[in-house]
This record gives sequence, structure tokens and C-alpha cells, in this order.
Amino acid sequence: MQSFKQLVAEAVAQPNPFLPNLLSSLLRSFGLYNVPPIPQAYHFLIKILFLNRHFSHVPSVLHHLERNENFQIPEYIFADLIKTYGNAKRMEDAVDIFYRIPKFRCVPSVYSLNSLLSLLCTSQNGLKLVPQVLLKSLAMNIRVEESTFRLLVRALCRINKVAYAIEILQRMIDNGFGVNDKACSFTLSSFCAEGDLDGEDVIGFWRGLRKLGFCPARGDYNSVIRFLVKKGRGLDALDVLNQMKSDGIKPGIVSYTMVLNGVIAEGDFMLAEELFDELLILGLVPDVYTYSAYITALCKQNKVEEGIKMVACMEELQCKPNVLTCNTLLEAICKRGEISRARELVTEMKHKGLEMNLVAYTIIIDGLVSKGDILEACGLVEEVLHKCFCHQNFTFDEVICGLCQRGLFCEALELLKKMVDRNVSPGARVWEALLLSSESTPRFSKTALIDLVNPL
Repeated sequence: MQSFKQLVAEAVAQPNPFLPNLLSSLLRSFGLYNVPPIPQAYHFLIKILFLNRHFSHVPSVLHHLERNENFQIPEYIFADLIKTYGNAKRMEDAVDIFYRIPKFRCVPSVYSLNSLLSLLCTSQNGLKLVPQVLLKSLAMNIRVEESTFRLLVRALCRINKVAYAIEILQRMIDNGFGVNDKACSFTLSSFCAEGDLDGEDVIGFWRGLRKLGFCPARGDYNSVIRFLVKKGRGLDALDVLNQMKSDGIKPGIVSYTMVLNGVIAEGDFMLAEELFDELLILGLVPDVYTYSAYITALCKQNKVEEGIKMVACMEELQCKPNVLTCNTLLEAICKRGEISRARELVTEMKHKGLEMNLVAYTIIIDGLVSKGDILEACGLVEEVLHKCFCHQNFTFDEVICGLCQRGLFCEALELLKKMVDRNVSPGARVWEALLLSSESTPRFSKTALIDLVNPL
């Protein structure tokens, strides 16, 4: 058999293997090396042809196998052939060989069906062929199994046809397969990814799955919690967290952090305190996002100093604050009008290796504008432009308008030029402010503004 494989490999690897007698020569080699014409030999021959991308020879081999041999062919050979056709982007050939399996003295089963469906479900064009293949499989007396339903559910969820996936789940139960947790889990996560659903839709679906017998894992609870928090339903997310505990599943720090963010967004700070204490009692270690959520709650209650102390506690516990943590404090400090304290915090951030992001700059600039420190705000805008953080920012517009209102037209025009050079598009208010300001500026030509508009 080894000599036969060597002969086949050498023959197929020739620079010009497209010879009329290639197949007959290879078939004669069966007798030459005393190898019976068994399915495995043909399988090897076909794989070598595919490996060398000689697709045009494969139909001849299959035709000979179908018409000139009389042994039964194992189904795994066709499953492998379907997969190989798929790798070669020859989907129609894969479907064709599936339909022809009975002609090769082989009884097809769900094994080959699932091999084909797995291939078809990877592309939009393939999905269009799935209904036809399923109908044909019924005519081929193939009994669909639970694995097929799972495969279809995943495919439907991937193309956002969640309603059909739910119907498939119901069909699984109707056909006596029971509830498959993996299929339910995948459908649930896809359902939660739907952007146009509201909290009631997901809560109803969640309860429906539970009634069917679905036993969710921690990740499933987190999918629902995450969705509810995004929809502003923090208290509902807390109910899911409590259900998780009732079901004997210990929530992780991610679960608690999401719910903590949810109840804080709803303004229930007392409940947020209880949740934070609870996760500590359970032995969970808060991460930077947990601390950031808790600091947000403190800042929303105007307890900025306590928030700053919490950052110090984080550092003592080897939990390094991130930009999100500092931005939360910056926003609270600037709202109190304490710009000098905000500057100190920015300096501390830089000493700790934290670089300001666009959000941090915007917070400081807004604070400076509200205090009337337009020139300093202008300097920060120039720093942002130098770092190329953005393409449009309404805070920048406020700075230019503020410069114009104070009669600093030249400074406003200079800042505008720098914005244009960085492809930052100013808003309509900027042009209006500049035009009004230019009317009171002697020896100013409006063609200067037109020259700035043209690059945009």
C-alpha cells in the first residue's frame, strides 16, 4: 500500500498530469502492487488530486468508482469529500456528491447531512441551498437528529434570524429531543445582541427558555444582565443576579460590576453600596471596572473626596486606576468648578503613566469654557489637534465661538486653520461666529474664510 501511495503521489505531482491514461495507469497500479481496489485507496487518490488542485480528474475517478466497482463505500469518505469541496470553494460539487451518495452503494445518514449543512451555513449563498438540501434528505430517508437542529440554530442566529431559531428550538422539543442547553445558550446570546429589542422582549424570552427546561450557565445570566443594563433596566438586572444565586450559581465579579453599573445608572446609590459590600463579603476581588463604577456612584452623590480616597485604596490593593476612573473624577471636579484641582489630577495621571484621552481633554476644555478661561481652553484644543485625536468635536466649536465673543478674532481664525489642517470639521456655529466677528475686524478679507472652506 505504501508503494502504491508513492506512485500516486509522484504521478499526480508531475508538471503536466492531464494525460488520458492517468486514471487507467493508477488503477493498474492496484494489481501491480498487489493492492485490492478498496475504498481507502480511491480515497487516497482523490485526496492527492485535491491536494495538487487537479479538480478536473476527480469526476473521472468518482465515475469509475460508481460504475465499475461493486463494493460498499464508507460514509466518512463522502463526508471528507464534502469538506474538501468546501475548502476548495466548490459548494455545488459538494451538494452534488451528497445527492449521489446512494449511487455508490452507501446509505447516507445524518453524518454526511451535517457535514454538508456545516459547509452551507458558512455563507449567504450556501444558506439559500439549505431548505432544498433538507427536503432532499427526507427523500433520502435521512433522519434529522439533535445535532442537526443545533447546527441550524447556530446558523440562523449568525444571520440574525433569531425568531426562526426559536422555532427550531420548539421543533426540537416537539420531536422529542428535549432542550439542548448549548442551542438555547447560543440563541439567547444572539437574541440579546438584537439592537431593536426592549427589556420586556428579553425577559419574556428568558422566562420562556426557563420553562422549556433550559439550565443556564453563568455566561447566559451575564448575557441577560448585560442587555438589561444597556437598556437602563438595572433593577431587572439585579433580579437576574438574584435568580442566579438562587439557582446555585455563584456570580463572578463581572456579574456584580454590570449590575452595579445598572443600579447606579438608575440612581439607587444605597442599593449600590449594598451590592459593593455583598461582593466583598462573598470574597470577590473588585477589578478596576468595579472600582470605577463605585467611584461613579460617589461622584454622582457629590462625594468627590471619597472618590479620590477610593483611588488611593485601589492603588494600595495593587489595582491600578485607568483613564475611565480618572475621567469620572475629572468630570465631577469640573462640574464643581474646581479647575485648578482638575489640573492637579491631570498632572497626577501623567505621573502615573496615564495619558489623557479625548474624553478627558473634552471634560477639561468644557470646564475651562464654563469658567471663561478661553485662552487656556484654546491651548488644550491645540494640544488635542497635535495628537490627532478626532475629526469633529463640538467642544472645539465652543472654544472658537468663545474667542470670537471676546473679540479675539485672529486667535479664532488661527485655531480654525489648525483644525482644517488636521481635517477636523467645524460646525455651522463656528462659521456664523467668524463671519459676524469679521465684520468688526478692520482690514480683514472674507476671502480668507473662503480659502479655509475650500479644503473641506
